[in-house]
Amino acid sequence: MIKNNFAKIKKVLWVILFANIFVAILKIIIGSLINSTSMSADGFHSLTDGSSNIVGLIGISLASKPEDAEHPYGHKKFEMLSGLFIAGMLLVIGVKVIISAIDRFINPVPLKITSDSIIALILTIIVNIFVCKFEFNQGKKLNSYILTSDSLHTRSDVFVSIGVLVTLICVKLGLPPVIDSIASFIVSIFILQSSYEIFKSASGILVDKAIIQSERVEGVILSFKEVKDVHKIRSRGINSEIYLDMHIKLEANMSVAQCHSLVRQIEEKVRKEVDSNIQMIVHIEPFYNNEPSAFRNEIV
Repeated sequence: MIKNNFAKIKKVLWVILFANIFVAILKIIIGSLINSTSMSADGFHSLTDGSSNIVGLIGISLASKPEDAEHPYGHKKFEMLSGLFIAGMLLVIGVKVIISAIDRFINPVPLKITSDSIIALILTIIVNIFVCKFEFNQGKKLNSYILTSDSLHTRSDVFVSIGVLVTLICVKLGLPPVIDSIASFIVSIFILQSSYEIFKSASGILVDKAIIQSERVEGVILSFKEVKDVHKIRSRGINSEIYLDMHIKLEANMSVAQCHSLVRQIEEKVRKEVDSNIQMIVHIEPFYNNEPSAFRNEIV
């Protein structure tokens, strides 16, 4: 990821931060005024979006540091570490919402619902939809893990807020206040689900989970008639920076210059047909005529 991208990602995170804080404060204030635990819970959920943006800003600042002697691959995994921290924050909030819902279920409090509160909630939903789409599109454009994962988190806010809106309307129509506690449990499920998805995604990158199917790479490699076999294909990294290594077998009598030229051609074709962000390391092995070849998989 080029340095200029990190600056653009920071600008996006600042915009999203102020939007999330506005939405969160509005929900918490309204939830307190109408005694709604579900709306207050949704507000604190939105507040974690703002705090996650702060964590993201810190993570991006660290990730943007250049390579050095101790970090020859750079510092980009700080984005993933930020994601794990956000997942932990969501887990804590989810547990707190469950405890609050249980308490309100045992000790129910009448809700004070007004048309203004419903209108305000609809406004926050509209803001969240804009934030989600804007952040996701920018994440794809800038190849940013922190933006795309956080946008999925924000998307859960949209569904949660819609659930709270339906709850408030139902109570206003005469349903018992206990439905608010039920909605809080539903809110907590969305929060915990967001926590799990972010943890799963970030941890997968940190433990070097394969990012490209070996079959896709194998097909491209075997399209070269000089390649007799390819094996030990491994990939890791993030969408903006993929590391790929493999072993290929070439005729034993090929010169170093010929092998080097062929590997350059292979790299160009893999980047063109699989992913342009791939960085390859190829280990060359000699192939002898009495060995079985991989021509059975060759693509003409």
